Amino acid sequence: MEKGAKFYITTPIYYVNARPHIGHAYTTIVCDVVARRQRMLGSDTFFLTGTDEHGQKIERSAAAAGKSPKQWTDAVAGEYRALWDRMGISYDGFIRTTDERHAEGVQQLFRQIRDNGYIYKGSYTGQYCVFDELYVDAPPGAPCPDCGRPTETISEENYYFKLSEFQDKLLKLYEDTPDFVWPETRRNEVIAFVRSGLKDLSISRTSVRWGIPVPDDPKHVLYVWFDADANYITAIGYGSDDSNLQKRFERYWPADVHMVGKEIVRFHAVYWPAFLMAAGLPLPKQVVVHGWLLFEQDKMSKSRGNIVRSETVLDVLGSDALRYFLLREVVFGQDGSFSFDALVQRYNADLANDLGNLSSRTLSMIARYFREQIPYPSPKASRTSGDDAIAELATEVIKSTNELFASYQFSRALENVWSLVSGVNKYIVENEPWQLGEHKDEASLARLATVLYTSAEALRIITALLHPVLPSATSRIWQQLGLGDIAKFPLNELKWGQLGLGTKLGKVEPVFPRAEKNAIERMQQAELERASAAASSAPAQSIPAGLGAKAGQPATQAAAATGTAEKSAAPVQGATQAAPAADGRISIDDFAKVELRVGQVKTAERVKGADKLLKLEVDIGSEVRTIVAGIAEKYSPEKIIGMKVVIVANLQPRKLRGIESNGMIVAASIGEKGLPVLASFLEDVPIGARLK
Repeated sequence: MEKGAKFYITTPIYYVNARPHIGHAYTTIVCDVVARRQRMLGSDTFFLTGTDEHGQKIERSAAAAGKSPKQWTDAVAGEYRALWDRMGISYDGFIRTTDERHAEGVQQLFRQIRDNGYIYKGSYTGQYCVFDELYVDAPPGAPCPDCGRPTETISEENYYFKLSEFQDKLLKLYEDTPDFVWPETRRNEVIAFVRSGLKDLSISRTSVRWGIPVPDDPKHVLYVWFDADANYITAIGYGSDDSNLQKRFERYWPADVHMVGKEIVRFHAVYWPAFLMAAGLPLPKQVVVHGWLLFEQDKMSKSRGNIVRSETVLDVLGSDALRYFLLREVVFGQDGSFSFDALVQRYNADLANDLGNLSSRTLSMIARYFREQIPYPSPKASRTSGDDAIAELATEVIKSTNELFASYQFSRALENVWSLVSGVNKYIVENEPWQLGEHKDEASLARLATVLYTSAEALRIITALLHPVLPSATSRIWQQLGLGDIAKFPLNELKWGQLGLGTKLGKVEPVFPRAEKNAIERMQQAELERASAAASSAPAQSIPAGLGAKAGQPATQAAAATGTAEKSAAPVQGATQAAPAADGRISIDDFAKVELRVGQVKTAERVKGADKLLKLEVDIGSEVRTIVAGIAEKYSPEKIIGMKVVIVANLQPRKLRGIESNGMIVAASIGEKGLPVLASFLEDVPIGARLK
């Protein structure tokens, strides 16, 4: 790599409608690994992350929580930044779309595109998915093609971007630059989408106020994706009057890598390059697309109730364990699975037993037998083919690992490094240095010096290669080897034989103590406690919800009858629970735990094979939930669509007839048959309002 080369990598900016979980951490960790490796290779690296804070979904979430949008976004954005700092993420910039500097840059981009003739005013009537902030070409009530939630019909004046004029230009981009979208499967999806025909894109809203005003027309706010994509240039100085920021933009743009999840590839590989073409700006070099991180074979999502928080793993095993598991276990570009069982198994097998044991026994024996100094292999010592084999293997691993990392094959790269870890451990067992150390003759000590030097040199190479993935542990091993700051080591110069003879070791300590037997249970319990804490402090739309009620039962009775109340979540650590009164009445604190929300039924259909059940899609303001309710004897699907209902929003999800239900409809029970009558309102109430 040429001296002074720049490297600019970005995560997507995370939407602050919910708190971070390990799905968000996965993307950020991958970018951090790439950025750390580029710095070790000598690149002038800029690593950007941040939060996306505008749009209708945020507006609704904040209202449901009784907060202003700014109060809401400040709180959630703060949680993202605090988590990245705790994890040691080495970002160079953290952009918030509520930053004034960002707003100025977005408006400048709009002006530049408008002045170039690619923006005009019109009107839009059609479907819009609030969850994905996506315009949908579909009939009223149709589901969103991305998330499956019902769309809303909107009609308003808009500014339009002439996306249709860029169809041929985009197809030529994909043809001339085959790796612009990686991997190839995602590239093919993008090409198919563009070939199907591009329509002009609405890039402003008048029905939403939480956003960046359109220049010279403040009744419009800019479409959230136009706003969000621009962060990649505004964060490094685009649109700024500050000369230092202008120089930074000139230095780092275009980005080398935009790292995104597969669900947002269209916005980054179609809309974003078209915006840049229209503005006359250089295009990013590559959009790298990864798969989803699955838990129990489903994408992590607050609405599904299957979120795992990074803090849960950090508290028990530390950041390096999570980083290693995600990079080793998941084939990058494909969907991957997460489980606490697999995490602990991988930690103990690879980190504690293999790498941790190699480091501990190699350095401990050097400290014991050679006064804490790297030994001099004596020229009189008899060499074996095993000594040369380790050196040859290390040389090959350096070459192949660098190639695999460069092509985003993280799992194979780590597997490759572990071939050296395993090879050195086997070499140590075969040569039995602990036995050689018990003999005092010159030949045994010379042989011992050769074995331990070979092992330590291999450990040094392993440590350097692993530093981007395991920054904390490798820094400690490097210091124990007596080598100082590993981040300053030039990875592109790594080769066999660089370990200085006579180097004084640092203090030798274990780096990966074996996980305790109860590690899995501790993480599971911690996750329950965090979910319980979130349920007590967050608005209903950010809480995993529960099962549709048995018709006619009051909320507390219905939850108990379906089995969702008794073990829904562990109590918050340190909290106290009031016992129910002798006459069965509950306290006001107990009642306050029940989250009642106003929802509107968007779609309804009968559940196959169940006479009493309807499958409903219910809009509760910030999201649309699937709820299975036993009301089909009284309400037909046609009758209930459009009705406003009361739901219990903070019950855990549960499957009914194979359908996961995320809430409970409140209804009275009348007559001998106990037919349901839905709770309703005498006056008009907004969707998402909380009942108190």
